[in-house]
Amino acid sequence: MLFLTDSDLERLVSMGDAIEAVERAFEKLAQGLVQMPERTIMAVRDGYILQMPCYIEGLGIATTKIVSTYPDNPKRGLPTTPAWIVVNDAETGMVKAILEATYLTALRTGAVTAVAAKYLAPKESRVATIIGCGFQGRFQAWALTEAFRLQTLWAYDISKERRSRFVEEMGERLNVEVLEAESGAQAVREADIIVTATTSKEPVVRRSWLRDKVHISAIGSFQPDHRELDTETVREAKLVVDSREAALREAGDILIPIREGAITEGRIYAELGELVLGLKPGRVEGDGLTIFKSVGLAIQDAAVASLALRRWRESLE
Repeated sequence: MLFLTDSDLERLVSMGDAIEAVERAFEKLAQGLVQMPERTIMAVRDGYILQMPCYIEGLGIATTKIVSTYPDNPKRGLPTTPAWIVVNDAETGMVKAILEATYLTALRTGAVTAVAAKYLAPKESRVATIIGCGFQGRFQAWALTEAFRLQTLWAYDISKERRSRFVEEMGERLNVEVLEAESGAQAVREADIIVTATTSKEPVVRRSWLRDKVHISAIGSFQPDHRELDTETVREAKLVVDSREAALREAGDILIPIREGAITEGRIYAELGELVLGLKPGRVEGDGLTIFKSVGLAIQDAAVASLALRRWRESLE
């Protein structure tokens, strides 16, 4: 049985590769070529353990990701979201590989932000903001610089130590000016694209802080009582999700405004796959705020895992 580590995956799969693979996965989802049972979520002590199965026709494999979300892990020197993927052969059902997937999870989550921004962000976006400067925030920054010709990247985190370290590390890595913000309001003031990558229960972005034409990718908090965006932002925006069903089950950014009576389920404009497949247009002239709310789908993991296995086989030739 093959075992690939995070280091192996870092060598085998680039962000550009992951963006392309994730975009094709959402296209297949919109075409009805995916089996993706509802993921299970177990609350265990101070965190959550999730199991995410998936089969995408044509890949030859089925995958199940086991991923944990433990906000206090960084204090232990551990990642917030450690993960593993079990890969079954689609023909025999036999387990053919196990992939360490902490890196893969961060990579595919950055990739989906880039895909959504391709369809929803202002085309000439030059200024981006990352709110949440942990492990995932770095991949979000990397993905945006792959997809857009950014000039400036603002960074904010409630931990000054984390955001200062982020600015130093990403400033050296990315070909873009990286600036440290002292508040969320300062961080988003000039932004064309904003990514929230936090575990916050309360809004970290408010409508009063934003310009008129901004795209937001909210990829952090995914519990029904957690949110990163305030109600006014959600109520005004064109709202796109990775999955209606999953968003209406898990995404507090949407569920809380619904419970408040500020919006209805009909406020969701589209799923990302509908934009990729061309069933609905993304950003059009006259659009102001756009939001992509992602709770994370198993198709992203399956697509990047399949790509990694293909790259590994090619490396042996």
